[in-house]
Amino acid sequence: MNNVNQSKTERIDIRANSAVKQLLQDAARSCHKSVSEFLLDAGVTAANQALADRQKFVLSDEQWAAFQDALDRPAQAKPNMKKLLSQPGLLD
Repeated sequence: MNNVNQSKTERIDIRANSAVKQLLQDAARSCHKSVSEFLLDAGVTAANQALADRQKFVLSDEQWAAFQDALDRPAQAKPNMKKLLSQPGLLD
């Protein structure tokens, strides 16, 4: 459900120091958005991520069986993944 594009009737006020305000303005500008649009988009994304593991997921009997089958399958070797994770990253 995307509530971001619905009519806005509520107001949210926040306080920030000048460095944070400048950072948010720069980031919004780089995305071609207003600060309000940028903060609302980022806030909704963060809220959805924070709540994702607390949501109720409903599956049909068939979907539940398929999910359980996937969980019960033996682990498979992933040589490319092993290689990727064994190499230093950009920040290492």
